[in-house]
Amino acid sequence: MSRELLNIVEAVANEKEVDRSVIIEALEAALAAATRKRYPDEEIDAKVVIDPRSGEYKSFRVWTIVDDEAILENPDAEMRESVATIEYPEQNLHVGDVLEIPIENEPFGRISAQQAKQIIIQKLREAERRKVYDRFIAEEGTLVHGIVRRHERGNVIVDVNGVEATILRDGMIPRENLRVGDRIRGYLAKVNLEMRGPQLEVSRVAPEMLKALFTLEVPEIGTGIIEIMGVARDPGLRAKIAVRTFDPRVDPVGACVGIRGSRVQGVMNELAGERIDIVLWDDDPETFVRKAMAPAQITATAADEVRKSIDIAVPENKLPQAVGRGGQNVRLASELTGWTINVLSEAEFQARQEAAQDAQERELAAALDVDDDIADILIEAGYNTAEAVASAEREELLAIEDFDEETVDALIERAADHLLQQAFVEEVKPEEEMQLPLDSVEGLDESVIAILQEKGLHTQEDLAELSVDELMTYTGMNQEQASALILKAREPWFRG
Repeated sequence: MSRELLNIVEAVANEKEVDRSVIIEALEAALAAATRKRYPDEEIDAKVVIDPRSGEYKSFRVWTIVDDEAILENPDAEMRESVATIEYPEQNLHVGDVLEIPIENEPFGRISAQQAKQIIIQKLREAERRKVYDRFIAEEGTLVHGIVRRHERGNVIVDVNGVEATILRDGMIPRENLRVGDRIRGYLAKVNLEMRGPQLEVSRVAPEMLKALFTLEVPEIGTGIIEIMGVARDPGLRAKIAVRTFDPRVDPVGACVGIRGSRVQGVMNELAGERIDIVLWDDDPETFVRKAMAPAQITATAADEVRKSIDIAVPENKLPQAVGRGGQNVRLASELTGWTINVLSEAEFQARQEAAQDAQERELAAALDVDDDIADILIEAGYNTAEAVASAEREELLAIEDFDEETVDALIERAADHLLQQAFVEEVKPEEEMQLPLDSVEGLDESVIAILQEKGLHTQEDLAELSVDELMTYTGMNQEQASALILKAREPWFRG
């Protein structure tokens, strides 16, 4: 029977183009399963080892050595350490070891053909998935070429170098008609080893695909002369891509467009005619937003760096063009720049700016205790906050028209006082722990707590604000006791 085994191994290995060890492992599993069936009343663990050279095989009953105090989960496959030591002293077995006892081989002919087939098929599938995974994992995150083979449940199955890949429904460009036999490119988004989902997942809507296509079409990107700084897509309709270069001799936008638009046209053709705006990147957010919003005609901008939000003004009759159909233009520009872009008419922009300035004037006037006119002069000169006034050079403030020395000195003093007051308010904000009840203070007994509560004192803060003499009067404590107790209550004041 050994020759028959080897013949099966060779035949299947050659037919499926897998390693002989995979087939041998499958046959060992099939033989082990058949061996376990010889013990219908027990849940034994069995192992079969096939000699790959001779085809001979040996069978073993497997025992796991467990601690004497452990509860046996499977008495048919677990043996206590003390029992193993007595019955198999020569093995020197300890907890965690595996004892393999030779048993009679199950005749190969009696193995369930269906069972053996299932195990072999399973092992072959696992081997094939591993083979595909090892072959493509290095290509994850790159462009791949494929031929459309069929449509399946809304997905598209593509042949990628002899292996089936899947373009999921949400990975397809909307309204793109992929026909059987079409040659396409796709972005290899994921290579799965697990059984969940397709093993090769390809996307035609990923922003990375646009970036990869430009890298192919524009040699300067591949060599690092031009760098892609960001990509935003509305697949099949419109996209924006930001580029820059550190070489002053190179026009990054022109290089990406190509002669008579040849390079960008090649990318557009691959993406079902998706229109592409190529934007020159800028490290100044307002300038970058202006370029990203093209072809919008922007007349003014106001940025809030804290919120990463920017208001832009456009002529009333240019609002639809700036926003784009369905908000497409502003949405893509926001995604590309990373800033929230608010498109306003010039009238709306002016009204919002005036409202913001009025609020700023009122806040500054209140902080410095001056009228709105002086606050307006300070804001016009670039001093928008009390902090800016306090840190300003005296000579700079004196250079402001209508400000004399007395006014400047008063402004600086008031700004400093305001900052000091703000710092003090923040510093002395009551801590939550100061509002705890009296019984949380270490060293207070119930009788003292009752006396203090009669005096209207209920929290740790109330106790901390007492003087030593007051506490002595209320409770009859001596000076040392009262002093220690008040210091204990005041501990939160001295932290940090």
